[in-house]
Parts: sequence; C-alpha cells; structure tokens
Amino acid sequence: WVSGHGDAVQQDPNHSPLSVPLAVPYLDKPPTPLHFYRDWVCPSRPCIIRNALQHWPALQKWSLPYFRATVGSTEVSVAVTPDGYADAVRGDRFVMPAERRVPLSFVLDVLEGRAQHPGVLYVQKQCSNLPTELPQLLPDLESHVPWASEALGKMPDAVNFWLGEAAAVTSCRHKRSGEVAPCSEKSLSLRPFIAELSRVCGVDLWKGHSLKSWGVWGAAPWHLMCSQVPWIPLDPLAPDLARYPSYSQAQALRCTVRAGEMLYLPALWFHHVQQSQGCIAVNFWYDMEYDLKYSYFQLLDSLTKASGLD
Repeated sequence: WVSGHGDAVQQDPNHSPLSVPLAVPYLDKPPTPLHFYRDWVCPSRPCIIRNALQHWPALQKWSLPYFRATVGSTEVSVAVTPDGYADAVRGDRFVMPAERRVPLSFVLDVLEGRAQHPGVLYVQKQCSNLPTELPQLLPDLESHVPWASEALGKMPDAVNFWLGEAAAVTSCRHKRSGEVAPCSEKSLSLRPFIAELSRVCGVDLWKGHSLKSWGVWGAAPWHLMCSQVPWIPLDPLAPDLARYPSYSQAQALRCTVRAGEMLYLPALWFHHVQQSQGCIAVNFWYDMEYDLKYSYFQLLDSLTKASGLD
C-alpha cells in the first residue's frame, strides 16, 4: 500500500502500489475472528494458515487405502477430460468436462495404476459434494471453519471434496465467494480482481465464448449449445503474448499449499491451480458480501464495456 502524511508518500516494501502483497503471508496459528476479519477479509488479502487442522482425524486417516475401505463402493461424480483442463477455453469455445458417475474405487484404481483410462479423472463437483456424495467422511473433519464462520457471520454455502491426479488443472477463474481450503499439496497463481487484471491485462482476457461439452469423451463430437460463457482464455502456464502482450507485465502471487495447511482466498480473486502429484483437498465456500469491493468490481466491468475494450 501507499501511505501519505502531508507531502511525504512512502511505499510499503512488502506491497505493490495497489495494496497487493508481494507474497502470500503465512500465519503460524489460526487467527481470532476479529483478526481474521480485520487483517484479511476487509483488505481482501489471501493468507496461508498453519496448525489449524491438527484436531481433524482426516489429517491422519485420509489416504487412498482409507478411502477404498471406507467409501470405495460409493458412486461419485467425476469430471473426465483428455488433458486435465475441466471448464476451460479451447480456441473460441468454452469446453466443459464429461461427467460420469463411477464408484470411487475406480478412481482410486486409476490413481494407483491398477486400471487405465484414456482421459484424466478429477473428483471436483462443486455443489457441496462432500456431504451429499461422501457423507461417510464427515466425521473426519469439522463441518465449517469456526473462526471464519464467526468472523463472516455465516456458515459455508458449500463444502467440496477434491481428488485428482497431477494432470488435473483448474483454469484461470474467479469466484464470487470467499474460500478456505485445507489440502494435501496444490500450487496456485493468484491475482486480485483490480490490481493486475484491470491495470495490465485489461478486459481482453474476459471474453464471451460459445459453450461446448466433451459429451461422451473420445467417442462423440462436441455438442454446441447456443449460449455465451464469460471466461478467461489465457493460460498462465503458456500465455499467448502475441494476443495478450500486456500480460508480460502481470505479476502473479504464487504459493504452494501443503498437507495440513489452509489457504484463505478472498472473493473475486482470480486463481489458477495445479498440482505436482495426486491431491486430496477440501474447500469451504462462504458467500461474499456485496459491499464496496463488489461495487468496485462492477464499476470496473461497466467501464470496460463502455470503453469498447471487451
């Protein structure tokens, strides 16, 4: 941030000129609700919290053999893609994964090399799939994050379970919810909704794309649906700088969330997620407050459209 006193202006060396931290801070213990709200939620800053999950049985129990014994016969929704990119832009089309209902044991067989599958499997259904599809695992963790729930004055809208191999990737996106995500290990690239995307990348990253689905993956052509989906076509791992030259100036916050750690990701932050190995994760989505920050976001979007840059 930049602070001013009279004519003297001094920039905090730990932050960019737009109040964006230069690195994701670590907390050695969970914050109090007051500190969480004051220091992280209000300024819309991400952080990684350590030593917050020691009391969860999941931290010791959860493994592929444990899942096989406990929920192996349970059918779950699985996203299937040819390359690990579910919900992503391909050319001028927004591509959704094929969704299959299979026993979790089949996913575990593929992850452990006992079975082969031509695509990439990812348990990633984002409609509170943990309590709805895998309720047997609920005793292994808390139903919410108490200090976050107290600070935000609400319970999470959704509690999601994620299980995937290294090839599974979450393309660049933002969500209108705050997120607290404990996990094994994931690598993230984060950008606030104003500081980089508006200043450097511009709205040319936020396009409407026709919707296609993988359908029966590998056996049938894509199905074209008459709708437009706003999405970011740029891949941070291989950016097309000829098409988006300003992206070369963008600076991402990169962090790795490891086993037993918890990431707080503020609402409206753009994020791209990948993993270097098979990963188990849980996230808690808390609905955002439609306050001044959301008004800024809407203003930026409106100005962009009015300028003809979208």
